[in-house]
Amino acid sequence: MSNKLFLAAVLLSALCGQAEAASLIANGAWNTFDVDDLSSASGNLEWIDLDGNALNFDFTLTESAYLKVVDGGFAGDRFSVYDNGVLLDQTSAVANTYPGSIGLNFDTAFVSDIFSKGLFLLGAGSHSITGLLSQSALDDSNLPINATVGAVSLTAVPLPAAAWLYLTGTALMGLVSRRRKANSLEQAS
Repeated sequence: MSNKLFLAAVLLSALCGQAEAASLIANGAWNTFDVDDLSSASGNLEWIDLDGNALNFDFTLTESAYLKVVDGGFAGDRFSVYDNGVLLDQTSAVANTYPGSIGLNFDTAFVSDIFSKGLFLLGAGSHSITGLLSQSALDDSNLPINATVGAVSLTAVPLPAAAWLYLTGTALMGLVSRRRKANSLEQAS
C-alpha cells in the first residue's frame, strides 16, 4: 500500500471513530498528545488522548498565529499535520537516536536538532488540527515503535518591530504637522 493511501486510510478511520476535541489558546502553552497503535481505539497512528480516542485541537483565530508541533518521545519520529483535514506539511526529518527521549520537556525538544518539529503560520478563521505519526523511531531490532508523545502550541504573531517604528514615526509626523498648522494659524491671526 502506498504512503498516500495508508495516510488517507488512517485519517479516514480517525475521522470515523470517536474523536475528542481540545481547545487551543494562543498563549504558547504546550498541549500534549499521544500516539500508540496498541492503545488507539482505531489501532492506527493518529494523535490520541489518554483514553485512546482520536484527538483534534479546535480553535478560532481573529488574527494570524503560529502553530508549533514537536515530538518529545523517541528521536526519529515524524508527524503529518492537518488543518481541517488538509495536510499542512510534515514535521522535520530527524535521525533515529533510539532510545533517546526528552519526555515532556517540549521547550527543550523544540530547540533541539534531535527531535522532529514544525512551525506553521495559520490565518484568521476556524481550525481543527489533527496529526498522524508518518515515521516512527526504530527500536534496537530495527522495528518501528509506533508509540510516542508530542505536543502542540499556539502563539499569536507579534507585530514586527518595523511596524512599531512605522507607527511611532507616523504619530511623530502627525504631531509635527499639527504643531506647524497651529503655528501657521497663530501667525495668520
